[in-house]
Amino acid sequence: MENKQVKLTADGLKQLEDELEYLKTKKRKEVSEKIKVALGFGDLSENSEYDEAKNEQAQVEARIVTVENMLKNAVVISEADRDTSKIEIGAKVKLLDVEFDEEITYKIVGSTEADPDGGKLSDESPLGKALLGRGSGETVDVEAPAGIIQYKILEIS
Repeated sequence: MENKQVKLTADGLKQLEDELEYLKTKKRKEVSEKIKVALGFGDLSENSEYDEAKNEQAQVEARIVTVENMLKNAVVISEADRDTSKIEIGAKVKLLDVEFDEEITYKIVGSTEADPDGGKLSDESPLGKALLGRGSGETVDVEAPAGIIQYKILEIS
């Protein structure tokens, strides 16, 4: 498995640690109970409940391995010593969509934490890449399927 650095904010690290704890303590037990119940139905060759529970168990175990690897390779981006004159991971940016004259606010995060609908934009997304290293007042052009979209950086915090 690739040992790629996983860039996380402190919140993102906490979320991954909480998810791992949940998977190992609660979810494993739930799936184990489902398997026990399904085994009680008898013949395993035609037991869809058993097959489904075993598939769920495999998914949970795979996710545990994934999260453990992400945590092992995590690099926490410090909020304290961040330079707010330029956009970097952990920065909160207020943008103006020039075409629609609409303000949008995003927090730039590592790809693991990305949730555009929740206001968290990946540093690896087209917009995230275009914003990194830029300063307040600058305008960036982002290539999108619909064409070039222009954003003006209003504020970095």
